[in-house]
Amino acid sequence: MKFDHPYQTRRKCHSVKVDHITVGGDAPIVIQSMTNTDTADIASTVKQILTLAEAGSEMVRLTVNTSDAAAAVPEIRKQLDAMGCNVPLIGDFHFNGHKLLTQHPECAQALSKYRINPGNVGRGKKRDEQFATMIEFAIKYDKAVRIGVNWGSMDQELLARLMDENALQAEPADPKDVMFETVIRSALESAEKAEELGLAANKIILSCKMSAVQDLIIVYRAMASRCQYALHLGLTEAGMGSKGIVASTAALSILLQDGIGDTIRISLTPEPGAAREKEVIVGQEILQTLGLRAFVPLVTACPGCGRTTSTYFQSLAENIQNYVRQAMPTWSEKYHGVEHMSVAVMGCVVNGPGESKHANIGISLPGNGEKPVAPVYEDGVKTVTLKGDNISEEFQQMVDAYVERTYRKV
Repeated sequence: MKFDHPYQTRRKCHSVKVDHITVGGDAPIVIQSMTNTDTADIASTVKQILTLAEAGSEMVRLTVNTSDAAAAVPEIRKQLDAMGCNVPLIGDFHFNGHKLLTQHPECAQALSKYRINPGNVGRGKKRDEQFATMIEFAIKYDKAVRIGVNWGSMDQELLARLMDENALQAEPADPKDVMFETVIRSALESAEKAEELGLAANKIILSCKMSAVQDLIIVYRAMASRCQYALHLGLTEAGMGSKGIVASTAALSILLQDGIGDTIRISLTPEPGAAREKEVIVGQEILQTLGLRAFVPLVTACPGCGRTTSTYFQSLAENIQNYVRQAMPTWSEKYHGVEHMSVAVMGCVVNGPGESKHANIGISLPGNGEKPVAPVYEDGVKTVTLKGDNISEEFQQMVDAYVERTYRKV
């Protein structure tokens, strides 16, 4: 019996070096994030970059919008290096990037990549001159560039021209399709200009971000078919909480399943006081759930039902999930392959033993009316039955022992 497996291999594209990180080609899909501190506030920005990097962000973008922000970038880089954090920094430029790079060459040198929005570079002749200035700095300092088009800040001159051309057609296209074409052509034409100025194709990453899921899918499928540049994926202005997570997951999962995308960012609006690194964790979970990368052991847990009115299994699942994520930085330094481990925390006899046997290590807790014992399975074999008041602590110790015994030391 044979089944079709729908995942397509990654589309072929240029391989882009961003310091020690490779984007595109055969490299793993890269997760990035962005600070929301005032970049001129060096202490706060360094602290947040460290937090994002420790959570797993492999590149971090920061706003460079003022002279003070540009002047702060070299010191931010210096402090991060002193702390042993070599995460590449991406400068996010809008409107005045050409001036800031000219006034602060140390900033141009300290950054690993520049993000340029064609719609916010300038107007008319100034647009070409200011775009060229930024590309020349990238060439001078051997930096990568992301040409990032946002549908909310498109090149208005290009949009007007394409709308006029469309109106003259015998059968005009839908205005929304013209907007899609504007976004795509803005990115492609800007990339062509960058190459004409001397920037190599393997220094260019493109993005065409939309805020609606179906629009994003349409645009990126078209982009992928029309170029071989590495592509940055992200649903812009995804939103807050579950809405932002669901929308980003829906859009990116479809494109990634198509083999489209070389680096991703999940643009979540943080809830007041919430951790910024949530967007990094969501990005990791999307890639790991799709089977594209592995970052931390995955914990399988049942949703609960009338058989499991006790909340004990929920608490245990949460504790174990938090524990493996907290332990992962240490584990990854000591053990090879531990990120592929699977753990099951189940709440009753219906699926509990079966799921636990399928996991590397799993526990099946008793449901309502069941014998108050919790069998533990390791690699499909029942090894012990836990009972009493210390099941959580004992299972956590067993997870530690399993890691120590099973995974090869680095």
